[in-house]
Amino acid sequence: MTEDIAIKVDNLSKIFRLPHEKNSSLKSVAVNFYRRNKGYDLQKALENVSFEVHRGEFFGIVGRNGSGKSTLLKLLAGIYSPTSGGIQVNGSLTPFIELGVGFNMELTGRENVFLNGALLGFSRKEMTAMYDSIVEFAELEKFMDQKLKNYSSGMQVRLAFSIAIRARSDILLIDEVLAVGDANFQKKCTNQFVQIKSQGVTVVFVSHDMSMVERFCDRAVLINNGKVITIGKSSEVAREYEDFNLEQAKNNRGKKKGEQNTGNSGSLGNNAAKISCEIADKNGKAVNTIGSNESVTIKVKVDAISSFRNAILSFTLENVNGQTIFAGSTKDKKMSTFSLNKGQSKDFVLNIQNIFGEGEYIYDVEVATANRETIFGHVDNAAEVDINVYEPNGWLMRPSYEVVER
Repeated sequence: MTEDIAIKVDNLSKIFRLPHEKNSSLKSVAVNFYRRNKGYDLQKALENVSFEVHRGEFFGIVGRNGSGKSTLLKLLAGIYSPTSGGIQVNGSLTPFIELGVGFNMELTGRENVFLNGALLGFSRKEMTAMYDSIVEFAELEKFMDQKLKNYSSGMQVRLAFSIAIRARSDILLIDEVLAVGDANFQKKCTNQFVQIKSQGVTVVFVSHDMSMVERFCDRAVLINNGKVITIGKSSEVAREYEDFNLEQAKNNRGKKKGEQNTGNSGSLGNNAAKISCEIADKNGKAVNTIGSNESVTIKVKVDAISSFRNAILSFTLENVNGQTIFAGSTKDKKMSTFSLNKGQSKDFVLNIQNIFGEGEYIYDVEVATANRETIFGHVDNAAEVDINVYEPNGWLMRPSYEVVER
């Protein structure tokens, strides 16, 4: 490995064995020893992963939850051993994977500072010289003589981070530690990493925050299901990650599109109400794309598979990432409940003021009692609309809407 390379990962694979039997006591070991169905499943956490990190580079690792990022970081840190392949590290390395590992809850904050400093290789004299700056950075001056068990989780992480950033290493492994503390402390963390980057320290950075990846990282790797999808400039990998997330969200929605379910329909049986929806333009024509200056009109038809009483209609608007943007109901509009006998139907028209930005949105629709104790019908992804012209919008505004019974 050349001097320019800080980390070289070559065809790295990690397979975990997941035993079918869990032996938590001597009795369970003895009982399970004679069972014929002993065995385990194999989980491939990483498969043939290869990349290089250059000396002084800020290198990002991105991917969805469960993609193998944390496993990869623990392999780099030497916490796990690879099943196959190899890792070469050129220089000293400090992992920021689980902040606070090594803390003793029965010791005071002051005592834990010196204990963690010793674990990082500092002498007591060096820690004494750094003590005031560590406490000031953590903003814990009034609490250092209290036992750590009396600290909040946020206070513990702030103290751990303040100690960890003093590490003298050629390479740092960072796993989402910029998310610690409140907004002011996060800003201090960000400024600290700006300083680390300017010092030319090699950093491997795992994060779901693509703005941070683009800001700090020179290059990045995208991993999914334990395999490398792409390696390149951080801005390009960040965009591919976001596109990949959107595509996954679309696929997940497509699997349940229009799925009728009730969850709880009391003694009425499943799907007492069948719900169908469509997006329409101002002329009543079915569409799936509208402009940002047009109102959103949703036509809803409720068919009674079984008779039900005292129902309301409600709906939820989500973006493609599954975040709820807006919700409303006939109850909010002070409309009376409705009842249908088996075989009857009822139509509704929802007119919603459009203050939403460019993108795709999904409507879930439900028929239930006002308190939702009984759900007569519910449809995930009942309708989709694509708003195709971007205009600045008031995300803090609540859009007005009306519901018309037909």
